[in-house]
Amino acid sequence: MTGRLLTQHDAPGDARAMILVLHGGKPRSSQPIDGRSASWRRALWLQREITPRAHEAGVGTWLLRYRERGWNGGADRSADARWALDEVRAAHGDVPVVLLGHSMGARVAVHVADDPSVHGVVGLAPWWSAEDPVHTLAGRTLVAAHGRRDRITSFRETTRYVARATAVAEGADLRDMGALGHYMLSGSARWHDVAIESSLAILGTHVRGH
Repeated sequence: MTGRLLTQHDAPGDARAMILVLHGGKPRSSQPIDGRSASWRRALWLQREITPRAHEAGVGTWLLRYRERGWNGGADRSADARWALDEVRAAHGDVPVVLLGHSMGARVAVHVADDPSVHGVVGLAPWWSAEDPVHTLAGRTLVAAHGRRDRITSFRETTRYVARATAVAEGADLRDMGALGHYMLSGSARWHDVAIESSLAILGTHVRGH
């Protein structure tokens, strides 16, 4: 079985912070993920595009590849993400982390946002529902970006989730991406800009030297 994998782009010198990228998946699937996975490859593209700007700010980017493709109730994907957070700490100590998730990755992110290293979540075309927790975001910042032509996940559900999170999060914001769809192919540069700008804005008040 294919195991977890981290694609690591550490900033030159000592990392001041980290962006952990979490890719999408399916509601249910036990299929192992390999390098042909479209969801993982889309997240790899995202990571490559945001890394130069992250490095300019002294921030590293890591991309997690889960063990399996499916959400499958969430426990295993959450365990994958918590493992990755432990790996960040092992390599860089207690640096602040933003979880940058696309689709199912945004769902994974809010389930593990209570990790002590996490200072915020950025969700791109997130898959959120009334079943997903907001208590994990207490003291954290949430930014969501969603297009209105998304036919895979729901702009309306994202709006509802952000409204719930407002009661507990340090900040919760929804960016309306207009007539864009789910896979972040159309308007890719806009998605990448929102991803890095939101991540760095969250980290800006937390990194050493700020």
